[in-house]
Amino acid sequence: MSVSTIPGFDLQPSAQRVPLKSNYITNFDFLNQYLPDTYEKEFERYGNRTISSFLRMVGAEMPSNSDLIKWAEQGRLHTKYTDCTTAALINDLEPTFAVNDAGNPAFGASNSIAIRIGQTVMVSDNAGGGSIKCIVTAVDYAAQTFKVATYGAGGLPIAGAGAVFTVFIYGSEFKKGTEGMKQSLESDDFIFENSPIIIKDKYAVSGSDMAQIGWVEITTENGANGYLWYLKSEHETRLRFDDYLETAMIEAVPAAAAGGVATQAVVGAEDVGNKGSEGIFYVVEQRGNVWGGGNPTTLPEWDTVISRLDKQGAIEENVVFVDRDFSFDIDDMLSLQSSNAAGGVSYGLFDNEKEMALNLGFTGFRRGYDFYKSDWKYLNDPTMRGGLPTGAGSGRINGLLVPAGSTSVYDQVLGKNAKRPFLHVRYRASETEDRRYKSWITGSAGGAETSSLDAMEVHFLSERAVCTLGANNFFLFQE
Repeated sequence: MSVSTIPGFDLQPSAQRVPLKSNYITNFDFLNQYLPDTYEKEFERYGNRTISSFLRMVGAEMPSNSDLIKWAEQGRLHTKYTDCTTAALINDLEPTFAVNDAGNPAFGASNSIAIRIGQTVMVSDNAGGGSIKCIVTAVDYAAQTFKVATYGAGGLPIAGAGAVFTVFIYGSEFKKGTEGMKQSLESDDFIFENSPIIIKDKYAVSGSDMAQIGWVEITTENGANGYLWYLKSEHETRLRFDDYLETAMIEAVPAAAAGGVATQAVVGAEDVGNKGSEGIFYVVEQRGNVWGGGNPTTLPEWDTVISRLDKQGAIEENVVFVDRDFSFDIDDMLSLQSSNAAGGVSYGLFDNEKEMALNLGFTGFRRGYDFYKSDWKYLNDPTMRGGLPTGAGSGRINGLLVPAGSTSVYDQVLGKNAKRPFLHVRYRASETEDRRYKSWITGSAGGAETSSLDAMEVHFLSERAVCTLGANNFFLFQE
């Protein structure tokens, strides 16, 4: 959240109580800088109604001057194929395998199998029929096949017909006085992108209702006194807009080519030919890990989550944002464990200060990795996701696991590798235009003097996109 630039605090306030554009201060600025107890006479029956805080806690913000944000993420370092078949018979000493895995890593100029002559591999029957270690003797890249010679005397341990094998490379072996590896592997990089969306809101008050104006007297750094004015009701719109800045980044989806948004350019006078954006939930559903069918409530179920994380980036520290029910489920699970059984409690993310972790509403535990739990108000709010029904297909989300820290990606704009938080917001900005958080007034009331409209309108605008890096390290928990 940023402080509005209108007016900047370097401006001289008015010496008289005359509502001018130059001495207008938003209610947000007023609340935070001058009068924190503005609402002390107004009971907030629903408590603190805002739900924004998630991105401020786990994310970062940085500018972007492009309509398209692109980055590259490194693929796996090693090669493993889980869908290999062969027509060879049992005990065959030189079987040939076909690789059927979709999306093979890039090999040279073609998208072919990343297996080379001279490499040593382990071949394992997916049904548990046996395994054997071999050396690759021939590769047909066009046919996506490779031939091996078995180290063991028994040859292929199971019949090839109908069997499916897993093959991974563990090294290589060459004879004395021979040439080295004939081919090289290209790095397996994945290019991802996202587009910012423009988010707007407005608060309007007629000239006749400008009696709502409140005044605050301030003293400048040079000792001069003056007045700034504000609109109390504008605060409500700003709070709502702040929430939308966050929820739009969480919920946004791209416009499908065959969807109504993409195909219907104009409805009435309103342009709805928008492109959408890839929000956090969408990205994790597409490229991350999803737990369905209720919450993991036992250690064996949580171990399933840990096992999946082992197969991804194995990020040491993770934050789990949960709704109230999921929070209780985790508490109940941990209450049944001793400190030794549960792996103890860690507060490493907060510089090992127990008090800091607890004050932020987190509880931490360690089992394989460090996990920190926090209730996420957005998932509990009955006017947002907290009001959704339970059950499969309801769209209800119970929690989100976010890896802590940052990762290295290739920044297409910078043209070099850069450290970026796993989750961060990019907003449009240049030397002449900063669209992170814009607020301005129009009309004729309140000294705006921009049109003949007998009103004052307070406008809000932001253009931004969220970047979810290493989505394979995220976990979405849903019904």
